[in-house]
Amino acid sequence: MLTTCLKRTPARMFAIRLVVIASILLWVNNSHAAYLAGNAKPFHNGGTGECNGCHSTGAVESGVPRRGNLLGSDASSTCLRCHQSTEGFQHDEPYQVATSGITLVEGIAPRNLTPGGDFGWLKKNYRWSGEGRDKEASQGERHGHNIVAADYGYSADTRLSIAPGGNFPSNSLSCISCHDPHGNYRRSVDGTISNAGKPIIASGSYNDSPDPDGLSTVSVYRMLAGKGYQGAPGVEFTADPPAAVAPSAYNREESSTDTRVAYGSGVSEWCSNCHGSIHDAGTGRATQHPSGKQGKLSAEVTYNYNAYISSGNLNGSSATAYNSLAPFEMGTDEYSVLKATANSNGSNKSGATMDSNVMCLSCHRAHASGWDSSMRWNVNTTFIVYDGRYPGTDNGAPAAIAQGRTSAEVKMAMYGKKASDFAVYQRSLCNKCHAKD
Repeated sequence: MLTTCLKRTPARMFAIRLVVIASILLWVNNSHAAYLAGNAKPFHNGGTGECNGCHSTGAVESGVPRRGNLLGSDASSTCLRCHQSTEGFQHDEPYQVATSGITLVEGIAPRNLTPGGDFGWLKKNYRWSGEGRDKEASQGERHGHNIVAADYGYSADTRLSIAPGGNFPSNSLSCISCHDPHGNYRRSVDGTISNAGKPIIASGSYNDSPDPDGLSTVSVYRMLAGKGYQGAPGVEFTADPPAAVAPSAYNREESSTDTRVAYGSGVSEWCSNCHGSIHDAGTGRATQHPSGKQGKLSAEVTYNYNAYISSGNLNGSSATAYNSLAPFEMGTDEYSVLKATANSNGSNKSGATMDSNVMCLSCHRAHASGWDSSMRWNVNTTFIVYDGRYPGTDNGAPAAIAQGRTSAEVKMAMYGKKASDFAVYQRSLCNKCHAKD
């Protein structure tokens, strides 16, 4: 009996191995399928996701060799396999940052409303007849960061060869120019950020994220890259990711309540990894708006922000002053404070304080928007609300104000906020801080 058992042991062990391997493959495939079905947060979980979610672990697909055996033809194409929304998307997949199927479709706006914006705006070109000028235009590539994603029709900026204020080459810009695809950067219990150390247990981006402890860390905000990261050949980051927290529900219309990301500190300093000299004096850009730690709000600006409701209405209060179209940095890296502030249900609408400061994202979106220079509102028109409505080619607004867009496109670019939230003839939201009108 013993001899018989021993003779059968290798076959049995081989069978056991097959069962184990099959179980692992089934788990990986099921896990990845669940991810593709809309569960990206667990996929990354703050760090490196499943390898075969981005890389081919077998033969190169279609016989086309790809760098790193990526599943897309380039880095951004690989990201957009999951981060571009499919047809019929209804704002229930929070991690989508690009809308599919809207190239050159007149009157149709990109659908994603994440705080960073929708890359689909890069494909929306607008032309109109201006006042006193033959033609006016708002080209799609001027609407944000022009990522290179060949599989999805995104290409490098044709006008800017390098990043304004820096030396980052435009033809190298991809999702992983800013985000570390393997999520190595982590925040420890003492607040320090590093790209190695104790294991990452979860994302650190949300108001319901766990806190790090003595045995674990959490990912930095949005898996952004930090010091020492090579964003492109010859471009090494010198600043770590900012202290920031987003609400867990963030890809949504803001018709009733704002989506408030609690920006704590370090946003503009992180942007300087690629745009280092854009705010420096003596570089030809000395007139650029102050930003970052050097852009603390004065007493006058703090008062203006909190009092300003709309053009001609300065009857607001600091308790309800926040507007996601003009966010500010809070001037803190205390995550307990940031988590208590970030929300999408209107639970915290508090305005600016003397600790607050202007940051790059006070006026711009990180990815793209419906407006030139990735602005949060249209700075190239006199009125952003005209005769009580969002101006559009479909409602009789002057061409110089509608600027080739339908009123529905304007509303989406304003994140679904109601036109009635503003004055009947609402001017630029620069006035939220400067209160000129």
